[in-house]
Amino acid sequence: QVQLVESGGGLVQPGGSLRLSCAASGSIFSFTIMGWYRQAPGKQREPVAIITSSGTTNYADSVKGRFTISRDSAKNTVLLQMNSLKPEDTAVYYCSVIQASSSYWGQGTQVTVSS
Repeated sequence: QVQLVESGGGLVQPGGSLRLSCAASGSIFSFTIMGWYRQAPGKQREPVAIITSSGTTNYADSVKGRFTISRDSAKNTVLLQMNSLKPEDTAVYYCSVIQASSSYWGQGTQVTVSS
């Protein structure tokens, strides 16, 4: 089993920045993909950004140029730097990893962008 714990969420004004962190622990040997997803009230969960074991990244169109995903394989962490935040970025953000064809999810961290 793999456990994921997110941190770094909070309340920020439009135009501000936040950095989310996800720490993995447990039975870890090799994550294929690490990523961030989000779910706004009344909406389905959607992918925000992913990073593969080779370092390839992919972003949702809505966050391109504003968000940056990175990973520290030695520490089994994945980060999401969020800049130029907008009210529509408000959501619960979830960390997810894929290992050996199994996916694991964190409990989520709330991000609220409001003045």
